[in-house]
Amino acid sequence: LLENGTYGCLDEIAKAEKIGPSFVSRVIRLALLAPDIVEAILAGKQPAHLTLRDLMQPFPVEWKRQRCILKSEEQRRNMEPNPGSPRP
Repeated sequence: LLENGTYGCLDEIAKAEKIGPSFVSRVIRLALLAPDIVEAILAGKQPAHLTLRDLMQPFPVEWKRQRCILKSEEQRRNMEPNPGSPRP
């Protein structure tokens, strides 16, 4: 919505969706999650302890650090991105 110019800022999104701007800013950060973490969440393969509340807390933008913080050791071994996956 921001990229295609539908809205110029997060406040405009919040007003259009009738939600608080602080919530929009917290949720928009989820776009910074590593692709393999997003895929795991969508497939229901995230760590059992990982909740939306956890994801609303500050997390590093570096994908490798996200994996260390958000995933269990076993999942890190089993869910490393494919060699062709983008890495920052």
